[in-house]
Amino acid sequence: SYYGINNTSQERINNCAMKLSSLALAVSLVANIKTSTAFANSNINLHPYAAGTRTTTRIFQLDEAASSSEITTPNVDEIPTIEFPPPLTKVENYQRAAKFWSSAIPIVLSYYSKSAELQVKQAFTGVSLTEAEEQIIWNEQHRKGALELADIISSLKGFYVKTAQIIASRQDLFPAEYTDALSDFTDNVDPLPVSLIKAVVVKELLNRGEKFEDVFSEFDDTPVGAASVAQVHRAVLTEKYGGKEVAVKVQRPSIESKLMGDIANLKALAKTFRESDALPLDYYTVFCELESQLQDEFDFVAEAVAMDRIHACVTRDANGLPCESPIVLPRPVPGLVSKRVLVMDYLKGVPLSRAAEEMLKRGIDPDSPEAQIFGRRLLRALTDVFGRCILETGFFHADPHPGNIFVLDDGRVGLIDFGQVKQISGRARETLAKVMIALDDRESDTNPADLDTIGNLALELGVELNDGSQREAPAAVAMWLFDGSVETLPGGYDKGELSPNSPVKELKSFPQDLVLVGRSTILIKGLSSRLNVPWSLSKEWAPTARRVLEGNRAVKSEKKQDLKIRMRDVVILLNSWGKGKASRAVTKLPPPLRKRVAAAALKIQKRKEAKRAESQK
Repeated sequence: SYYGINNTSQERINNCAMKLSSLALAVSLVANIKTSTAFANSNINLHPYAAGTRTTTRIFQLDEAASSSEITTPNVDEIPTIEFPPPLTKVENYQRAAKFWSSAIPIVLSYYSKSAELQVKQAFTGVSLTEAEEQIIWNEQHRKGALELADIISSLKGFYVKTAQIIASRQDLFPAEYTDALSDFTDNVDPLPVSLIKAVVVKELLNRGEKFEDVFSEFDDTPVGAASVAQVHRAVLTEKYGGKEVAVKVQRPSIESKLMGDIANLKALAKTFRESDALPLDYYTVFCELESQLQDEFDFVAEAVAMDRIHACVTRDANGLPCESPIVLPRPVPGLVSKRVLVMDYLKGVPLSRAAEEMLKRGIDPDSPEAQIFGRRLLRALTDVFGRCILETGFFHADPHPGNIFVLDDGRVGLIDFGQVKQISGRARETLAKVMIALDDRESDTNPADLDTIGNLALELGVELNDGSQREAPAAVAMWLFDGSVETLPGGYDKGELSPNSPVKELKSFPQDLVLVGRSTILIKGLSSRLNVPWSLSKEWAPTARRVLEGNRAVKSEKKQDLKIRMRDVVILLNSWGKGKASRAVTKLPPPLRKRVAAAALKIQKRKEAKRAESQK
């Protein structure tokens, strides 16, 4: 269904080739990389801090000399000398770019070749293939192309890994062969040896005379996850530091210069294609925003602050009272945070990218009622958390992908990796709230007055459209981004963003403030599409949007009325707490009973969804 299977045979062939060339052009923006050579020496050794480079607070590490008179240094004997790989030479940079092009171009050409082969065969034989026959042919073509693309990304790494993560998270857009082949890049990227990881931890966290074993009583050699910027190991702190199970996130040495060099060259390349009609959107703006976000991703002190800030947002209700967060967020361990090492709560579970595999191991069918109930709970949790963060504070997790979303052992949903966060302006937040309300209040998808209101708000956000675009284009863009329940977009636009008739094609530029908002909404759209659940973010976010625009002002009243409000809030809190306890209790039931409970709950949930869909018509 990704490439027009319901069209005629000729249209299917042309549509497939055109869309794959557009995809290839987008991916090819991740080519021709010249890694920055920020280090002058080819060998860089980990060494003890010189006097005056760290304070005794152990909250963070300063790169410049600290002004504190209390200076400590780690035990020299505990720090092994580790040689870092030298920076890439110019020749190696050229080889890197050539390797990508030599692999990417054949992938693109193979689709045109296969398309031409089918056209010639049809012209000479006069026999058209059935949909099933064509599907088999293209599935095999996708399989070959996906494996080749995975191989080149595995070899080049760097910012190419981020591209793989985005493709892997878009099951609604890319063929399953591509999303499956690239899914490993969401949580398992070429782990570094544990000896190097421990050396970085020693350099960053140990005080004078301390041994590694003074801080950690256990430290797993095999990482629980390895990404493009850092990798994470499970560990247990000694009693001196609390004795609890933790996750230790360690930054890859020298990775900052490599990734920033990658994205700087991507910006330059994307600028060349900025006026091209072949690409679905303005990638130069996207890369500018990602560059800004990546600069913050290398500072784990800032990440620890972001974790606490988002936790504070989702664990308080509109009245400032405690509430149960729909998602479990890890907390940093005070005193064990530096710029390149972050010790935090350990979440027991598996990333969403491996959830189906884990379900099969436990004897749970990924299409069973249990799996479908969890999928809906996941959809609701992500919708609530991102809606509250974006609309209430404008500060949110900006790197959601299946490697950062966890399925916990007790059935709850976890969210990790707060290296990329975004703060949008108050004005953008307010306008976004108005867009949600306008979409929710519209009488129909074709009412001119409603479309003008929605379109004007979209333009107020900073969206710029091509000259000559349809009058409905701004509203169509807003609906495409925030309302996945719409069957037909206004103006006759298609819902598929790679379609030649997609409203995304009308975008001249997209405001940088909203690039990462869009990334979050697209993740939720993709999830709802995979679950086959019509899902309108605008409908779900509208109540929060109304509350935000009203200013969350508490109504002054008599003491008796205040007491009623407080009692109501207590009831709401207890109800939320009870639902969470009940949900976790179900996961502990025997499998046969758990299946029956899940089946009954799924029926109830589907009835609610049907009623909601009916009310929206």
